[in-house]
Amino acid sequence: MLDTFALAAALTFVAPPSPVTVACSPDRVPADPDAYRELWDAGQTFDQFLEDAERRRELWLENWATSEGVDPVQVERARAAGSGWKVLAVAIDGCSDSVNTVPYLGRLASLVEGIDLRVVDSDDGRWIMEDNRTPDGRPATPTFVLLGPEFEKRGCFIERPAPLQTTLIANPDGLEDRSLYEWKMAWYDEDEGVSTVQEFVAILEAAARGETVCG
Repeated sequence: MLDTFALAAALTFVAPPSPVTVACSPDRVPADPDAYRELWDAGQTFDQFLEDAERRRELWLENWATSEGVDPVQVERARAAGSGWKVLAVAIDGCSDSVNTVPYLGRLASLVEGIDLRVVDSDDGRWIMEDNRTPDGRPATPTFVLLGPEFEKRGCFIERPAPLQTTLIANPDGLEDRSLYEWKMAWYDEDEGVSTVQEFVAILEAAARGETVCG
């Protein structure tokens, strides 16, 4: 079996788009804010979710600790985007993408007074996943929906950062290969949440400008 370095050489790398490129479709009827509000009220805080996490627990705790190093520039940009923002995350503890993204956005929310984050599981949040699919058409965890003060949808971040997502989508034949999984996890380890935070902050800034953007 290829090691992760040999696999990296074999992958088809595609230049990723800019962090935020896909505008939410104007043809889709937005979900009723009351539906988001109901799900939000039933959700867990990140601290509650982390306490209950069983699968991949060691990595959840490790990434939460690593997230203490979140870029202060990104924190200040998020603070400048104003207040009243809510992040509804559809995630499960056994998901390799959730464990590598949710802790970093949980940390950002803990550092920015204007952002609150709640987590719901993939059963309760299935309709959110269905409404906000990956570029190759999958409902996936994690899916993060950015909500405004009245629980209106203002943006979303889906599954993975763009540089990782574009490479994996370009290599569909290898997605079940153990080596590709190991390469993905090594990418996350090296990135340390930087791409996730940068892309989410860009989505947040777009919302503050009155744009609704998903990516």
